[in-house]
Amino acid sequence: MNKVIDQVDAKTGEIMRGFVVYVPHRPKVSEGWFMGFQEKFIAIAKDPDMTWGSAKVLMYLFGVLDFENFIHCSQKHISEELEMQQSHVSRAMSFLVSKGIVLQSPVVDGIKCYRLNPNYGWRGKVKNLDRYHRDHLKLVSSDQ
Repeated sequence: MNKVIDQVDAKTGEIMRGFVVYVPHRPKVSEGWFMGFQEKFIAIAKDPDMTWGSAKVLMYLFGVLDFENFIHCSQKHISEELEMQQSHVSRAMSFLVSKGIVLQSPVVDGIKCYRLNPNYGWRGKVKNLDRYHRDHLKLVSSDQ
């Protein structure tokens, strides 16, 4: 259904025709955010191997997630923030890596670097997520 609107220019008397266009409100987000994929969250919750410590570390990682899913903090920092023993954080990180939820990246300045698997969530522009999936698909296809 098209609604035609006439507007009259007060100075010239000219009638200008137009149409109603709906522009949705895009709320401004002032806090940190990321997109999470609900099916993966359900799978994590149902995983019988997931311990409370691993889930707690994962929630913290969601909170410190940087753009393009990079995680820039040491296990020591995580253990201090969560008031957990560093060995428990290390065990949780190893578990999350073994499950493919967190991907291990090269060591930078003596600190292990990680990235959230984009199949679980994404922080950044959707077009960059699409590019990541396209590039990853190319890598997988070329390996076969």
